Amino acid sequence: MTTPGSRKKRHYWLMKSEPDAFSIDDLQRVGIEPWNGVRNYQARNFMRQMQPGDGVFFYHSNCKVPGIAGIAQVASTAYPDPTQFDPKSDYFDAKSTREEPRWSLVDVAYERTLTRVIPLDEIKQHADALGEGFALTQRGSRLSVLPVTAAQWKLLLSLE
Repeated sequence: MTTPGSRKKRHYWLMKSEPDAFSIDDLQRVGIEPWNGVRNYQARNFMRQMQPGDGVFFYHSNCKVPGIAGIAQVASTAYPDPTQFDPKSDYFDAKSTREEPRWSLVDVAYERTLTRVIPLDEIKQHADALGEGFALTQRGSRLSVLPVTAAQWKLLLSLE
């Protein structure tokens, strides 16, 4: 069994953000940002598995050319998302309490902007090589946080 802090292997993730709301350029400007507002249990559970140093593909979604725009890294372990407690927040959850928070987040640190956005259409051309387990190329996958294997990470980086 792996205990927190004893995991040696680096893991990889893809995290989606609408660039109108928060882009790779915004992350570059601020350096580190809490990845708040995730309200999907599976995506939340993925964030709870993240460890500092894990690699992150920063993916621009719901825009003219959706795709991987940059690289970041997980900068914290998961902790309660404070927006769930704020009645003025779009992400408020009346059923969540400080004693039993429902939603978590991690801090994400900027690493670099890619030399070009790797568009989703191009990523889909490599669906076979990425494998059936790659949720981004599967129909109907709408998760904002996805696991990426080391082999998928390497392949996607090679497309830059």
